[in-house]
Amino acid sequence: MDSLKRVNWATVRTAVAFFLLGLCNNYGYVIMLSAAEDILSTQHGKNKTVAVDTCEPSITIRECKPPVAEVLVSDNLPSLLVKLTFPFFMDRFPFGLRVAVVCLLQATSYFVVAFSVSIPMSLAGVVFVSLGGGLGEITFLGLSAHYQRIAIAGWSSGTGMAGLLGSFSYAFLTEPHMANLTPKVALLIQLFIPVLFAFAYFILLKKPESVYSPTMNPKSWIVPKGYDNFVVSKHRVPQRELSPWERVQLIVPMLHLMIPLAFVYVGEYMINQGMTQQIVFDCAHGFNLSLHSQYRWYQVLYQFGVFVSRSSIKLVELPMWMLYLLPFLQLSNMLFFFFDALYWFVPHIGIIFALIIFEGLFGGSSYVNTFHRIHNKVAPDVREYCLSAASMGDSIGVNFAAGVSIPLHYWMCRQPSPR
Repeated sequence: MDSLKRVNWATVRTAVAFFLLGLCNNYGYVIMLSAAEDILSTQHGKNKTVAVDTCEPSITIRECKPPVAEVLVSDNLPSLLVKLTFPFFMDRFPFGLRVAVVCLLQATSYFVVAFSVSIPMSLAGVVFVSLGGGLGEITFLGLSAHYQRIAIAGWSSGTGMAGLLGSFSYAFLTEPHMANLTPKVALLIQLFIPVLFAFAYFILLKKPESVYSPTMNPKSWIVPKGYDNFVVSKHRVPQRELSPWERVQLIVPMLHLMIPLAFVYVGEYMINQGMTQQIVFDCAHGFNLSLHSQYRWYQVLYQFGVFVSRSSIKLVELPMWMLYLLPFLQLSNMLFFFFDALYWFVPHIGIIFALIIFEGLFGGSSYVNTFHRIHNKVAPDVREYCLSAASMGDSIGVNFAAGVSIPLHYWMCRQPSPR
């Protein structure tokens, strides 16, 4: 009983709320990337009412499907544009209004993709989830400045769980040996996420006085100028009024953290959306998984690694030299996957599964340690802006990888089969 009395339940509530916010915010990204092959195959005339995928007894030629990097571009480019522009003015809009917009965009995306009749319509739905995810990430990283450091730990762990839960749930729902549902039904089932999102912010999360709360009156939907200067919370000092040029200048001291993070994400998404489509195994060497299933389980295991590493900050905080080493480890991993996609020299899918887990561990560790350091090191009166602005680092890496992955995919398709 004494131990229960010592528990700070307000801190636990904050951690759980940020965990759920991170989970819900990134869930849509993951679902769209996990469904990437199905989204494109459906619109290329391969619509399936019931999953009939079976493993291939032998593979002698390359199967050149539409590159999933097309979905990656739609899933991340709008998010990058949000992260590059919104930090310069979004502080005038209250957090509650931003969260409502994010929930609406996320729900819209599931409906649009589920009922899509063309590739442009599908990609438009992916754009909605990207806009919502980008706005959500910069919003909640900024919001964490109002709370203890546990908020960053909860947020990072939640984003990792989003990957694991999202990729696994989609694989489970569509896998022929499991639920065997159509992609359309699988996507519509995910509509509980925007509801959970709204619950986590509007009901579960206790907002300090420093968080401006609007009313139903539209006139209150703009944060009053100077509000930040006279409201102080326990964990946050008033934020400084920043000019556009000051905002740009504040990014420069963070580049030594943002650039390594960007390179880690280049390697990460070059593997996920540029190479794994070309790494395929027959029944005997692929656990009897179909080619579609292999891609889905690649995503699940990658997200497992991300979740474990993003949840580790309270146990292991990486030294600075390790943050500089992670890009080299990830890019080395990428080179290995590149040559295997080209020459198919790995004998069994189990080896690829193990390497993909390490890929997720590298990426998740880089993300959580980068934002943990920013939260700790930047001046308290600019912390909210810095946490929001730094999120463009990983987005730049992801979008660069997406842009390179599309021509790389078509180039690989023209290469002779190694078997």
